[in-house]
Amino acid sequence: MTAGPDATPRAASPVAFLFAAWFVALSASLAVLFIGEVLGQTPCNLCWFQRAFMFPLAVILGVAAWRADLSIWRYAAPLAVLGGAVALYHSLLYAGIVSAPIVPCTASGPSCTDDAMLILGLPIPLLSLLTFGAILVLLIQLRRISI
Repeated sequence: MTAGPDATPRAASPVAFLFAAWFVALSASLAVLFIGEVLGQTPCNLCWFQRAFMFPLAVILGVAAWRADLSIWRYAAPLAVLGGAVALYHSLLYAGIVSAPIVPCTASGPSCTDDAMLILGLPIPLLSLLTFGAILVLLIQLRRISI
């Protein structure tokens, strides 16, 4: 059976990319709240900085998805880049590639190198980096197809 002229694939809707970016940011925000508030694992300083960039993303992307505001990439992309930069630095510290003069995790709190800080076998800093990266890719796609 051959496809007719009307069977060409449709381009993805820009709102779908916006909704996906919001869903990723919301899921990440709820996950870290669960880890911190339900599991009782206090985040280190670098995790707090990453939260400072992720939580606003969940809010502004949600409002933009509700309003179908396709220009939100201008405001959300810088948050994703900055949060991703902190997550990259945190991941490099975790991997031992960068040595820090100040230990990012306090002696009284959890250590990011602890096995309790692994989710699906991946460290939380790496998951954060992947999440910010996914949001940024979705925002780039949103910009690309909405202009």
